Amino acid sequence: MMTPAPVALGSKEAELRAAFWDQVATFPNGSKIRDCIQCGTCTGSCPVAHAMDISPRELVALFRAGFLEDILRSRSIWICASCYACTVRCPQGIRVTDSVYALKRLAAKKGIFPKTFPAHALSEAFVGNIHSFGRNWELWLGLKYYLSTHPTGLLSPNVQKFALRMLRRGRLAIRPTRIRGMKEVRAIIKKAQSMGGL
Repeated sequence: MMTPAPVALGSKEAELRAAFWDQVATFPNGSKIRDCIQCGTCTGSCPVAHAMDISPRELVALFRAGFLEDILRSRSIWICASCYACTVRCPQGIRVTDSVYALKRLAAKKGIFPKTFPAHALSEAFVGNIHSFGRNWELWLGLKYYLSTHPTGLLSPNVQKFALRMLRRGRLAIRPTRIRGMKEVRAIIKKAQSMGGL
C-alpha cells in the first residue's frame, strides 16, 4: 500500500523529477503529460497492462503524487511493448510510450531498477551486442544476462536443453559475426546516447 503523497518533494525526488523533465524535453510535446485527465484509456489500450505492477494511468498519478522513485523501481516501464496503442488512443494527445522510454532512460542513468525483475540487464546486454557487432549475438546476450542477474541459472537443465536445441537448429551462433558499416552503427549509438537515449 502506498504512503500518502508528500507535502513537499524531498531532494532526491526533486532531482529525479528535474532529470525526468530533461528526458521528456527530448521529444515533441513531452510536457503534455501534465494534461492527463486520468481517463484510463492508456491502460485499457495496453496489451501488457495485466503484467504490470503499475498501470500506465497509475504511472501518471504516482508521478503527480511525488513517487517517481517508486515508478522507476517498478517493472512496468520495462514491460512496455512499445506498440504505441496508448499514445494513439490518448484523448489528450499525450505521448505515453515516449514518456515510458524517458522513464527507462532515467532509471538507467540513475541506476534505479526493480530488485526482482532484471529486464534492464537484458537491455544493456543487447545494446552492448549492437555496439560490438552491429547485430545481436544471442549466445553472448544470454550469457551476459545470466551472469549479471543469476549465474546459477546457467546450470538449469531447462536452459541447457533450450541452448542445445537452438544450436542444433543453427539458431545460436558459437562465434559472432560483425556487419559491414560498424563505424556508422557506432555513430548512431553515440548520437542516441548524446540525446539521452540508450
